[in-house]
Amino acid sequence: MLLAAAAGLLAAFAYDAYACATCYGAPDDPMTKGLNNGIWVLLGAIGFVQAGLVAMFWTFWKRARQQRELRQQFRIVPATADPSVHSSYWGGPQE
Repeated sequence: MLLAAAAGLLAAFAYDAYACATCYGAPDDPMTKGLNNGIWVLLGAIGFVQAGLVAMFWTFWKRARQQRELRQQFRIVPATADPSVHSSYWGGPQE
């Protein structure tokens, strides 16, 4: 209870607490402009990393597609359509 009363008194008699121009919101201050430029640089860095991740996964997808097409070129086709001759190829029971 005493702590709540002390917090209430502090809140009632508090003033701007000597806020700097950036925290107080002076739009033309050089410190505020520098902070805004820093935010844009960090957003650009995040966008660059995300674009790199998209490019990496796109490259993985493209290479997998090329490998699949290459494997399908060399698919082994049995000489006969009789499944008893090539039962292991057709997935049938092996004798």
